[in-house]
Amino acid sequence: MAEDNILIDVQNLTKHFPIRRGIIFERITGSVQAVDKISFTIRRGETLGMVGESGCGKTTLARVILGLMPATSGHVYFDGEDVCSLKGEKLRLLRKDMQLVFQDPYASLNPRMTVEAIVRTPMKAFNLYSNAEQKEKVGEILNTVGLTDFHAKRYPHQFSGGQRQRIGVARALAASPKFIIGDEPVSALDVSIRGQVLNLLKDLQDEFHLTYLFISHDLSVVQHVSDRVAVIYLGKLMELATGDDLYREPLHPYTQALLAAVPPPSPRARRTERVVIHGETPSPANPPSGCRFRTRCPKAIVECAEIEPPLKEERPGHVVACIRV
Repeated sequence: MAEDNILIDVQNLTKHFPIRRGIIFERITGSVQAVDKISFTIRRGETLGMVGESGCGKTTLARVILGLMPATSGHVYFDGEDVCSLKGEKLRLLRKDMQLVFQDPYASLNPRMTVEAIVRTPMKAFNLYSNAEQKEKVGEILNTVGLTDFHAKRYPHQFSGGQRQRIGVARALAASPKFIIGDEPVSALDVSIRGQVLNLLKDLQDEFHLTYLFISHDLSVVQHVSDRVAVIYLGKLMELATGDDLYREPLHPYTQALLAAVPPPSPRARRTERVVIHGETPSPANPPSGCRFRTRCPKAIVECAEIEPPLKEERPGHVVACIRV
């Protein structure tokens, strides 16, 4: 199986949603290919950034990894356990070590619960600590994320967006997990607050030896927090490399286009050559043949429609799925 330093091992993971037609005589007429044969690993203590346009399958992939959705095929190994084969109590207990920080800090917190009750929920779910210890632990976790004991008795509507996201992070930490998925965890925050939350996540990773999967469409944010970056398009993994390699010399035309769309720090820093993609993302219910990006790729050739490019290692640790590379 996986090496000792591999915490997450995703192998040929596929998630298709059936398309059903008819009312009385229902039948399956196709499927939405949200995730299609994706493979990658995440090392212990590492942050893997995952980028791609909206609707490319990032959130679906995260939900399947956490066992919140069943996989159509493939495997997700977490610390040697096959998440896709677990059910019932075994799957519930495994989720103690796998937590999620949601995108929306407003919708993800129960407005009728105090901060203390919100943070204590995972502790109660997994029977961690006594009642007195849980109360003490809540105070410790709130202090860790930059809040105080005073905030424990307050309700979510009494906090700003940044403070609410800190509460969401505190809830994720309450079960002492090994692995946290951040699904666009700062996209709903003001720019001035994003840096604070990102620095908080980094500090927590160092303190608690956490492993992150950080999902975002903002490449500048991903560059700041990630050790390696995976680029997803229409349910397929297009490129995977260290952050430095990917941002310095992207190989896939899709990655080049995403990076070209990032606003430069100054007008003088603008790239002289820019890869531009046109048109809308095809429907995952009817993806293009061959390379899924070919219908929008400025470098596409005839073979791109006939051959589905496999992932190949062009440089040590840098893999790409493109027949033009």
